[in-house]
Amino acid sequence: MERFRWWPMLMLWLALAALPLPASGFSFEDVIDKARALADESYQAPTPIPAFLRELTYEQYQGIRFKPENSLWIKSDARFQVMLMSPGLYFKHPVVLHEVDAEGVRPITYNKTDYSYTNEELAKRIPADLGHGGFKLTYPLQGPDSRNQFLVFAGASYFRAVGRDNSFGLSARGVAVNTGLPSGEQFPSFTEFWLVRPDAKSETMTVYALLDGRSLTGAYRFDVRTGDNTVMDVQSRLFIRSDIEKLGIAPLTSMFFYGGNTARPRGEWRPRVHDSGGLLVHNGVSGEWLWRPLLNPKSLKLDYFQTESVQGFGLMQRQTNFEDFQDYGANYHRRPSAWVKPKGDWGKGRVVLVQLPTNNETNDNIVAFWTPDEPVREGQSLSFDYSLKVGGPSVSGGDRARAERTFVGDGNRVGGGTVEGAYRVIVDFAGGPLKDLSADAPVTSAVTAGGDAEVIEHFVEFLSPVNRWRLSILAKPAEGQPLALRAFLKNEEEAVSETWSYDIPADNDILGEAR
Repeated sequence: MERFRWWPMLMLWLALAALPLPASGFSFEDVIDKARALADESYQAPTPIPAFLRELTYEQYQGIRFKPENSLWIKSDARFQVMLMSPGLYFKHPVVLHEVDAEGVRPITYNKTDYSYTNEELAKRIPADLGHGGFKLTYPLQGPDSRNQFLVFAGASYFRAVGRDNSFGLSARGVAVNTGLPSGEQFPSFTEFWLVRPDAKSETMTVYALLDGRSLTGAYRFDVRTGDNTVMDVQSRLFIRSDIEKLGIAPLTSMFFYGGNTARPRGEWRPRVHDSGGLLVHNGVSGEWLWRPLLNPKSLKLDYFQTESVQGFGLMQRQTNFEDFQDYGANYHRRPSAWVKPKGDWGKGRVVLVQLPTNNETNDNIVAFWTPDEPVREGQSLSFDYSLKVGGPSVSGGDRARAERTFVGDGNRVGGGTVEGAYRVIVDFAGGPLKDLSADAPVTSAVTAGGDAEVIEHFVEFLSPVNRWRLSILAKPAEGQPLALRAFLKNEEEAVSETWSYDIPADNDILGEAR
């Protein structure tokens, strides 16, 4: 048997040879060092692109199209490939792109001929050294010969992802600074990226990013994999240049125009129009799963959800049937949900929900993020690691029955009640432990109201045609006050559903007043 002693060494050598080659020593630490050094310098805003490119219409910008045959790594067998983006319209300054592989770090140069142009006069005006506006990652999600876009980095610190069956919708951001405050929001930008070339058979790709802003700098590492869902393991290191009143970690940005819980604007024929329907929060200490349906308020609305050791939060699109929206062009029923799951203990803090008024569906008016209770001061360095999972509404992994639909109506009309000034609120729950219960199970509701509001009645009934449990509430706010409600379902004394939380503003138009 002596002659076979070399066999284990050969197997080890073959296994090591199959691994991706190291990238000539380049690592996340290099980006961290760059962000730390940048924080010691005074902030310099990125150089803007020419004014005529910043002022393009949406249609004009869409006429600048990257040629897929010029994708990065297209001549290799890599599953991941990169399509480049031109600056213009929303993308008002160029970003620096690098390719990282076993041979080292090389710049990804801008080439005007990588694009086609529907407007020849516009093409003539574009500088030869314009630079990149961002990039899109592709992967064969729909078959071995397909090249499906699933992740886009472009504009400030924004990035958007989809799962296999989604259309693009909500966005994520590297960080949020003073969102919703009277002092005005800051928008730090990813200014430089390093794209690590994956092995041909690799199912994960790494992207490094440098963040720069007036009040902070940052280094980010994204380890990306995709399939039914897209999952990003995110490492972030932040270096604070100046005090920040409200630092937003792992922010998500979306759109809510109207839904089943709001009045339909005059002239609208679609049942719902939104990229996300609600905010879900998992509290680490209590174990509570809290669901807050979104609103399109008349004025800025900020809600704070206190958490200790938050286990996750996300903006969810729970309506996934075409009939829910009836919009074959926008495909709102295919918009993704996104779930942020912290790694390690982030400590005491709050999940913040910012809701802005909008009179159309083109404006992102919803932001959700986590913010620490401790003040953020000049000179600090902070670390926040998390995973971001984007795909169908089950990305949260919650095991409670879900609040699928919310309806609000007048509590003083036939079908609603006989109490002037009251609201009839309907919440439909499904899934979780409820799916295994018989129609005569002892399911009851726990309902509370904030302030001086009065809960007049509440009861639960099983809807056999749709296999859902319906909670019906009749509640009346104090005069001139909002109506804040919380509710969950119990099977005997055991909680079996999420906690549904809802806030009807005092100036609401939920009962049908047109905007």
